[in-house]
This record gives sequence, structure tokens and C-alpha cells, in this order.
Amino acid sequence: MMTAKRSFHHVDTWVFDLDNTLYPHHVNLWQQVDQRIGEFIAAYLKISEEKARVIQKDYYRRYGTSMRGMMTEHGVRADDYLAYVHQIDHSPLEPDPEMGAAIARLPGRKLILTNGSTDHAEAVLKRLGLAGHFEAVFDIIAANLEPKPAPQTYRKFLGDHHVDPAKAAMFEDLARNLVVPYELGMTTVLVVPDGTREVVREDWELEGRGAPYVDHVTDDLTGFLEGLVKS
Repeated sequence: MMTAKRSFHHVDTWVFDLDNTLYPHHVNLWQQVDQRIGEFIAAYLKISEEKARVIQKDYYRRYGTSMRGMMTEHGVRADDYLAYVHQIDHSPLEPDPEMGAAIARLPGRKLILTNGSTDHAEAVLKRLGLAGHFEAVFDIIAANLEPKPAPQTYRKFLGDHHVDPAKAAMFEDLARNLVVPYELGMTTVLVVPDGTREVVREDWELEGRGAPYVDHVTDDLTGFLEGLVKS
């Protein structure tokens, strides 16, 4: 027996991941961060970039972020890590007034929940022209350095911003980050890459489209949001 997919009619709080969610996957902005993470690990552990890459991806999958793995396994300071890996060129991002208009028309509050830093989020939102549409950014520092998909991170986010999960929707590009939101009662949306564009992703990052904790899937977030306003 299939479970009915949750709707949006009751939603008064809209929660968005940042990277690869609010901008197209094929921009591959995260590829720059990914590269700098590898450089940081190689320099910190004094190993080759090839070995660093293996460790980076292992920690990313096991700990939610490579940073959490480096902190746990090697005592890395979060400030040093974040300052280095987010020194990237944001210029590939272009203003997206259509998405801005669609977000502005959503009824209720809009928040960012990201495993990145607030500085990175603000830079991204500024380039996209979306900075004025969000009430707040809940970043990895606000999460006490515990990244999604850790359950305590979502609970802290909900508590800090007084969000009723039963009246909230979560938009994410990684299906595993929707498990806890779904269990908490949120309507979940998986944002997937445009199938006509080349993207840089790990195979496991593309999984979960048919999972029971994914209520909706879209490869066109702006169009999807516009449809919600019209429905």
C-alpha cells in the first residue's frame, strides 16, 4: 500500500538547503569547494591529493561533512576549515529573478538550513539576488558543528526558529537529508539535476528519488514553486 504524498496547503514555513538546491547543479559551484576541501585535507595530513580525496569522500559519507570527519578523527578547528574551503569564485552564479519572485509569493516564512557557513550562504544569496527573501540562515555553526543529516541538527533548527514541522516543507538536493524532516512531519522535496546538463556528483548522491520519505521530486525548482503558488 502506497503512502499518500504530503501536500503544501498547510505549509507556513519553507525551508531550503543552499548548495545545489537554490542554484542549478550544473553550475558546479560546489566543485570548487570540493576541490579546496581536498587541498585542505592533503595539507593538514601531509598526504597526496589522491589519498586526501579518498579520506574526504569517506568522511563526507560517514559523518555528513568532511569537516565533521576531520574534526572527529584529527582535531581540526572548524574556523580554519571553513575559512579555507569557502574561498571560492562565486561569479558562475547569476541573478535569478524568476526564482526570487516565486519564493516571494510563497505564503509564510522562508529559511535556509545549510551545512555550509553563513558567510558562504550570504555570498551565494547575494549573487542570486535572493538575499532579501529569507528570514534567517541556520548554518553549521548554529548547528553546533553537527551537519545534516544528524537528527539533533534539525531539532535545534526547529527550536531556534520556532518552526512547527507539521506545517513546514523542506527542499534538499540530497535524499538522505530528507529522512529526518519527513519523520518529523515535514513535506519533503528532492531537487535533482537537470537531466540534460552535465553535473559532478557521487553516485550515492543521486539516490533516493523513489524513497518513501521523498514526497516530491523536481529538476526545476523555480517552475515547481510557481506551480505551488498557482495551485
